[in-house]
Amino acid sequence: MQHEISNFNYYNPTEIIFGKNRIPELKDLISTDKKILITYGGGSVIKFGTLDRIKSALSKHQVGEFGGIEANPTFETAMKAVELIKKEKYDFILAVGGGSVIDATKFIAAAVLFDGNPMDIFSGGIGKGTPITSALPFATVLTLPATGSEMNAGSVITFKEKQAKVSFGSPHVFPTFSILEPEITYSLPTRQLANGIMDAYIHIMEQYMTYPVGAMVQDRFSEGLLQTLIEIGPDVIDEENHDYNLRANFMWTATNALNKVLSPGVPQDWAAHQMGHEITALYHTDHARTLSIVLPALLKVRKEEKRAKLLQYAERVWHITTGTEDEKIDAAIEKTTAFFKSLGAPTSFKDIGLGEEVIEPLVAQLEKHQQTALGEHRTHDLAISREIYRMALN
Repeated sequence: MQHEISNFNYYNPTEIIFGKNRIPELKDLISTDKKILITYGGGSVIKFGTLDRIKSALSKHQVGEFGGIEANPTFETAMKAVELIKKEKYDFILAVGGGSVIDATKFIAAAVLFDGNPMDIFSGGIGKGTPITSALPFATVLTLPATGSEMNAGSVITFKEKQAKVSFGSPHVFPTFSILEPEITYSLPTRQLANGIMDAYIHIMEQYMTYPVGAMVQDRFSEGLLQTLIEIGPDVIDEENHDYNLRANFMWTATNALNKVLSPGVPQDWAAHQMGHEITALYHTDHARTLSIVLPALLKVRKEEKRAKLLQYAERVWHITTGTEDEKIDAAIEKTTAFFKSLGAPTSFKDIGLGEEVIEPLVAQLEKHQQTALGEHRTHDLAISREIYRMALN
């Protein structure tokens, strides 16, 4: 059967301000009549002087702060920021951080103006999934390349009491602009750099590793970005390596991995993310490290459904051109696993001290959150998820 590129609309209004010493331009990017709330996570933006640089640039603006957003941003913390904005009448938000801070800020911006219970912005067994109709304007200063949240309209939020990670998306939560200074990454430790590489890699794979539809542009974009991450990954995770071009390519690749330039008109499979979210929710494993555990197992279990694209991936990304089809595919999966290991990432539950006892609780979580028909064909059911989790044990 010959598949074709689907009809699509593509829209992305976010302005990217990329390069050296761009933070001082904030004074001109945000009108002085705006009352700005700066959102951030832990102390790294304070420790490394980023927050001071931002406040200096905004010295003529009225500015407040809201810190303490978690690595997996919670609904409960975000709602405290919503209350603060309503009380103090802030009308612009500046998110300073990585994907977690930016995702939280998207929800905060939407919840402030939402007519009803903000929990209903989400679905997935949490709320009604009511579309938002407006949001406060916000912008970002990216400190950790990984998620592409600085140039997309999606957000993932954790509900502590419900042990759930759920998402929402809306054109109303595109950042108005995002500042990307590659030198900011010089302060990041190896683990966060590795997480960023893996998160970006698997974002690309989930838009690419499905079945061919003749989308030459999207495929070549994806393959080029994957090859870039393979090439630069081992050097990026060296926290002492402050080569500007290296970090600039890392930052821009991570942004392009999920600004939706790869996905128009092509099938997608976000099962690895949905399965990984449950590992984070129950066992508090870093998001990217759940993906490096799930993806190789998923590729093995879904090998037949993805055969044509796995062969393309083997030949174009890993340059595997000899052997039978099965040998090429197996070698590509092995090289992918080896790449993750080279970044210090776990590739099995065993690597993070977990065993067979996790399988049924994770499957139950997927069922609870209505993740029962996943994959590019929506045929990835709970039995397949169970098989993938089992494949990932060792």
